[in-house]
Amino acid sequence: MAKFRIIALVDCDSFFVSVEQAEHPELKNKPVCVLSNNDGCVIARSREAKKLGITMGMPYFMAKREFKDCTYLSGNHELYEEYSKKIMNILKNISPDVEVYSIDEAFVDLTGLRRLYKMNYAKIALMIKSKIKEEVDIPVSIGLAPSKTLAKLASDKAKNTNGLYIIGSRKIFKELKNTKVDEIWGIGNNTGALLRKFGILNGYELISQTDEWLKSKINITAVELKHELMGEAVYKVDNSEHIPKSIQHTSSFKNFSSDKNFIIKELNYHIHRACLKLREIKASCLSISILLRTKDFKTYKEKRILSAPTNFELEISAIAKELFEKIYDSSILYRSSGIVLDKFSFNNETQLYLFDDTEFSSKKDKLTKSIDNIEKKYGKNSIKTGY
Repeated sequence: MAKFRIIALVDCDSFFVSVEQAEHPELKNKPVCVLSNNDGCVIARSREAKKLGITMGMPYFMAKREFKDCTYLSGNHELYEEYSKKIMNILKNISPDVEVYSIDEAFVDLTGLRRLYKMNYAKIALMIKSKIKEEVDIPVSIGLAPSKTLAKLASDKAKNTNGLYIIGSRKIFKELKNTKVDEIWGIGNNTGALLRKFGILNGYELISQTDEWLKSKINITAVELKHELMGEAVYKVDNSEHIPKSIQHTSSFKNFSSDKNFIIKELNYHIHRACLKLREIKASCLSISILLRTKDFKTYKEKRILSAPTNFELEISAIAKELFEKIYDSSILYRSSGIVLDKFSFNNETQLYLFDDTEFSSKKDKLTKSIDNIEKKYGKNSIKTGY
């Protein structure tokens, strides 16, 4: 049996809306919806908006026609990322074992922290809720359990129980009898359908099967899920940093456009954000692609492989502009633009090239650091590249 753990899943409530309400307190306790990139549909709702009957994914034109008393906001994903980093840093200061699961969720291993904080695990969870609310003004729900799968199940229930739900070892069987297999984290549509075919309808019926039967009739993952549901921490909280294989930054325009200068300006913005992310992971790229999507959703793409890796945005911007000229057509209305950087090399493994201009490379590094320092001091987009 796996070592007994106490794992919390911290889940931000209606995260995008909560961030907007933290930035604009006058919106608290009011119906608020956040919209997708091109204001196409609803992607986040406040409790009050849910009560009105606004559904997730509802087209904006329908929502604003039927629910005029709701406030609709365009999504600001950079702002949401900033808040996410603040929340994750709070969690990492509480426990050394934090796995960032998504922009608004994280698993936290609390095992052994009772002695450090001189309080039980439930009180530690309440401390986490309080700390995030006080420092970032974001409400969170926390599920507490001996495994990640049970913690995920508990966090879903915490939304309706004042933000904290605990599944202890004595409650497991009772909880699983009331949990449909489709509600279990890690069970997709195909696996759920297969389990139901064999008459397994809830979590308790799943853990009642033998390992051998589950492995032969379903798959090895079902065996792991069985033990997770029994309170064994099969899946560890992974606090390692996951380096992306590529960085993509895109967004839709407020209005369709064929204005060349406007589109290049938008493209430079994406390059700036992508290069910042590239430098955050201490990497350079060997491949640059630009994307233009038309009003009719046709995508044009142009790519270039470089002779040497770079994270210098003026260099990337110049190349992107050349690629842009190859695919831009003034007679076409465009809805979005974007940049993709990939084929990374990292600073500690970058190869030196025979014809490198070391003096110029040094100047590029200094300029890049200056750009990053200005942004850290004065905020995002305080400095922009020209076009």
